[in-house]
Amino acid sequence: MTKQTTLRLPDDLADQAEVVAAVRNISVNQLAIEALQAEISRMKDDDQFIVDLKLHSKKHKNLLDRLAR
Repeated sequence: MTKQTTLRLPDDLADQAEVVAAVRNISVNQLAIEALQAEISRMKDDDQFIVDLKLHSKKHKNLLDRLAR
C-alpha cells in the first residue's frame, strides 16, 4: 500500500533532485523515497533522537489517555 503526499521544494532543490534522479535513471519520487529511508535509518542510530522519541511518545500517550476519560 502507498500513501500519496505532496512535497513543496525550493526551486533550486527541485532542480537538483531532477538532475540527480535523471543521472541515476530513477524518478524524483524514488529519489525522495530513498532519501527518506536513509534519514529514518540514520535517526534510528541517533541516541538523542531515541530519547526525544520516547519523550514525544509519552507526551502523546498522556494526551490520548486524558481524551479517553
